[in-house]
Amino acid sequence: MPQSDHKIEIDLARQVLQLHGAAGVIREYPVSTGKNGTGEQLDSGCTPRGRHSIAEMIGAGCAPNTVFAGRVPTGEIYDSELRREHPGRDWILTRIIWLQGEEPGFNQGGEVDTYNRYIYIHGAPDDMQIGVPGSAGCIRMRNRDVIELFDLVEEGCEVTLFA
Repeated sequence: MPQSDHKIEIDLARQVLQLHGAAGVIREYPVSTGKNGTGEQLDSGCTPRGRHSIAEMIGAGCAPNTVFAGRVPTGEIYDSELRREHPGRDWILTRIIWLQGEEPGFNQGGEVDTYNRYIYIHGAPDDMQIGVPGSAGCIRMRNRDVIELFDLVEEGCEVTLFA
């Protein structure tokens, strides 16, 4: 059951997401963040830093490898054939944990708004490299990991991203 006392910390330098509970770190997952590094600017392809929270959680009950476009399941299930058909597609799979910035002027509002930049924690193809920067700014996770995380947190959960 989701716990509101959980907190997420994402170490952008180490490419690691840690889920913290009352007793400390309870889960640790490798991630892949922005290939363009860290930054808050709209259209930068960078992963934003600072204090955030979970604004929305999308995909509860969807099958692993469910493909999302515009935060809506497309009806497709990702596989190697689909990848060959759409080689340049930015795959958002399985679950979406949509973040919002909590620091006005830094990651909230105007051209630096994390929520309006559509920055998510989301599933990625299992054959995609995790543990090194490679996304368009989002935080990619292995599908089994994002399902587990999704089931442990809830909207409003604190999320801190740091380099």
